[in-house]
Amino acid sequence: MEKKNQDSEQQINIELTEEMAEGVYSNLAMIAHSNSEFILDFIRLMPGIPKAKVKARVIVTPEHAKRLLEALKDNIRRFEEINGPIKPSNDDDSHFNFPISFGGPGGEA
Repeated sequence: MEKKNQDSEQQINIELTEEMAEGVYSNLAMIAHSNSEFILDFIRLMPGIPKAKVKARVIVTPEHAKRLLEALKDNIRRFEEINGPIKPSNDDDSHFNFPISFGGPGGEA
C-alpha cells in the first residue's frame, strides 16, 4: 500500500532556462500532420514584410496533440470566465490564405 501512494505522488523536475523562460512571440501557427505526428510551426508575421520566419517548431504524437487541444480548451474557458469572451480580430488580415504545403493533409490556425 505504501508503494502505491509513493507512485501516485511522483513528481517530475522540469528545468526552465532563463533563455527559454523569455519565450518567443508568434502571431501565426501552421499545423501539419502525418499518420504518426503533428507538426506545429509558430511563426512571426510582421506587417508590410512579405517574408515570415518560423520561430519555433514543436513535433508531438497524435495523442499528445489531443491532450494539448483539451488543455487549451480548458485554459481558454477559465480565461474567459475571468476576463470575458475572447473576440475574433476584425482585421482584414485575420483570415490568412497561404499556398504553403507541408506535404500530406494539414490545417492552419
